[in-house]
Amino acid sequence: MAAGLGTRMKSNLAKVLHRLDGRPLINHVCETSLTLKPNSINVVVGHQAEDVKQAVIAEFGEGEFAFPVQKQMLGTGDAVNSARKLLTNRESTLLVLSGDVPMISSETLKALIAKHRRSKADCTILTVELENPTGYGRVIREGSEFSRIVEHKDANEEEKTCREINSGIYCFDTKKLYAALKKVGNTNAQGEYYLTDVPTILNAKGDKIALFLHADEREIEGINDRRQLAAMETELRSRTITKLMLESGVSFIDPSSAYISAKAKIGRDTVISQNVTIEGKTVIGENCVVRPGVRIVNSIVGKNVEVKDNSFITDSTVGNGCDVGPMAHLRGKAVMEDGAKVGNFVELKKTKLGKGSKASHLTYLGDATIGEKTNIGAGTITCNYDGVNKHATIIGAGVKIGSDTMLVAPIKVGDGAVTGAGSVVTKDIKPYKLAVGAPARSIKSLDEKQ
Repeated sequence: MAAGLGTRMKSNLAKVLHRLDGRPLINHVCETSLTLKPNSINVVVGHQAEDVKQAVIAEFGEGEFAFPVQKQMLGTGDAVNSARKLLTNRESTLLVLSGDVPMISSETLKALIAKHRRSKADCTILTVELENPTGYGRVIREGSEFSRIVEHKDANEEEKTCREINSGIYCFDTKKLYAALKKVGNTNAQGEYYLTDVPTILNAKGDKIALFLHADEREIEGINDRRQLAAMETELRSRTITKLMLESGVSFIDPSSAYISAKAKIGRDTVISQNVTIEGKTVIGENCVVRPGVRIVNSIVGKNVEVKDNSFITDSTVGNGCDVGPMAHLRGKAVMEDGAKVGNFVELKKTKLGKGSKASHLTYLGDATIGEKTNIGAGTITCNYDGVNKHATIIGAGVKIGSDTMLVAPIKVGDGAVTGAGSVVTKDIKPYKLAVGAPARSIKSLDEKQ
């Protein structure tokens, strides 16, 4: 169910589109659902329906997803009823989840489904006991058996003392669910059609209702406001860092200040300093050092790499034994091959820097391909944009680019060539030539030693 407004978020954005660990809340639930290998997944949309749909498709593709629409926000029963045409005639088990409960695990859901089938139940409700159940619907038992669910606003004082609450997660016999939904009314404090009425209706008919009491209350916690979202972000971050330390052998100088995506992978004996942010599906190899203030997003970093202070790497690849920063910027699918180095205030954009090559200071390299063991002098710029189009710069192996060289693309610099300081290169330079001036011209041939 992902149709709600989420008014307590105080936001123009649908609640399920707010991000946890860098991803929309609804995508966490969809990902867990996919692990169960269901016949189909129906995401009930309503508020900002198209945006919710596109958020799911952007990560997972359309695949097994359908998107029934809840036209009016008339409660959870109405939300499930929105999928009636897709599901009503199926002989199946229907698992109902909430799009704002992102921490529910596949292991818990598998156990719930197993209990439902083992009990031969028509409905199984996942419940937990809370010290403070205020705001939650109470599960009322008669002895050990299910009696009814009472929403907090409709509960009397005795019912409010009950600590067992409804998580909002259910297994149903699909046909019996939709038959019972026809009998659900809206004579309650909210004027809504409650899905919670269905178990009571089934129970009155003599259908079997099972209860699955779960121990981990954090797993079924919903997001209702920004305070809860921030608290869950902290919880998820803590779990991720603890797992990396205990299972992957990663060291954290200050775990409380690091932000690490749950999707990230980090190798053994890598050290993560304070105030480091690692986002998305980043992969970092073994024996790396990531210095303070670094941010790495959806990138691959090899083994034995040092990323120095305040560097930013996004959508890029860094090979083994490389040295990055401080204050370097890699973006646009930049590639550093093994042993390459970029220093302070160097930016690579859509550039391949060859093995053992260096750009140590104050340099912009955009749309460039650079060979092995080439040295890029301080202040070098590839002038890749002519006001209309981007153009490529190709620099060979063993090249020495002098400080403050301007390379006006499209341009090629051959193997072993050298440019003088301050050169403005507007024409290709042949291999083993020395070019100087503005515009640069070749003044001397060089042997390999020179």
